[in-house]
Amino acid sequence: MVTEADMRHLRRCVELAHEAFDKGEEPFGSVLATADGTKLAEDHNRTSGGDQTLHPEFELARWAANNMTPQDRAGATVYTSGEHCPMCSAAHAWVGLGRIVYVVSAAQLTGWRDGWGAPSAPVRPYPIQEVAPGVIVGGPVPQFEDEMKALHRRTFERG
Repeated sequence: MVTEADMRHLRRCVELAHEAFDKGEEPFGSVLATADGTKLAEDHNRTSGGDQTLHPEFELARWAANNMTPQDRAGATVYTSGEHCPMCSAAHAWVGLGRIVYVVSAAQLTGWRDGWGAPSAPVRPYPIQEVAPGVIVGGPVPQFEDEMKALHRRTFERG
């Protein structure tokens, strides 16, 4: 179930994805919130410099490991514009973060990209729960799907 607070954080993720796009990055944005919904940290993709591990979900997992207790991490939620890749799913699980809520699934994004003739990603897009079966996952959230599809299309067209 996606709550009103979830929708507010997801809206911010979409805004962060737009910010990433505007900076020449791939459009992904994420927010880390406490169990009571307080935003702790946020980030967007920063991979254009060549380090393809600089995903916002991975950075938020690192931030959580360094700034939160294990108990607080377990109650936290990571909101994100796109479903975690396997690397980010693993980082999330290893750090012991709680729930993930995403706007667009990896399957949706892969389908769009395939339809546009984009090259395949170097890592297979496994669903979060195949990599981190203990994590509670919510998504996709259709209210933002069209906006994210258009943003990813613009990224593909930009080259």
